[in-house]
Amino acid sequence: MRAVRVRWLARARRQKAKGSEKSQEAETGMSLVSYTDDQRSHPLEVIERIAAGNNWSFERASDDEITLLVSGKWSDYQVSYTWMCDIEALHLACAFDLRVPERRRPEVQKLISMINEQMWVGHFDLWTKEGLVMYRNALVLAGGVEASGKQCEALLGTALDACERNFPAYQFVVWAGRPAREALDAAMFETSGEA
Repeated sequence: MRAVRVRWLARARRQKAKGSEKSQEAETGMSLVSYTDDQRSHPLEVIERIAAGNNWSFERASDDEITLLVSGKWSDYQVSYTWMCDIEALHLACAFDLRVPERRRPEVQKLISMINEQMWVGHFDLWTKEGLVMYRNALVLAGGVEASGKQCEALLGTALDACERNFPAYQFVVWAGRPAREALDAAMFETSGEA
């Protein structure tokens, strides 16, 4: 029933968008966006193909959610993609295996703030209930735009790069008890020292 409602809502949005495009076209003589009204493929099908092509474990929890397990240099990453039909966005959440104890959370929050200041896309969050650090980003596919393999790979690559680059800083704060600034400086020094 939910899938039918989701499809109905998506179709209604496309028709509404098409109607506003026609009124825009009537006013200006040109359309701002050109797309077909055909049923687009589901963005998670693209993610599924990428996961299968890389031999990554994945599970499709529902029509609108898939979770991948990806091994990195510092940690294994659980990457969850969620298709958010109401805002036509593919949301990515990437968590790594690092539980933040209650006593270290204020310093981790400082570290997150410092890291986020340096990022152009995406951001880190601390999910306080679970004590998990998570990277989040989204790919907006408004107006019937389809997700391409390159877009989805770039979204995943950005997430993994951010996690790999900053994981040591989180470890310094959580396990070594270092202040956020010192941990970030040490992690960036080590990262820039590799060839």
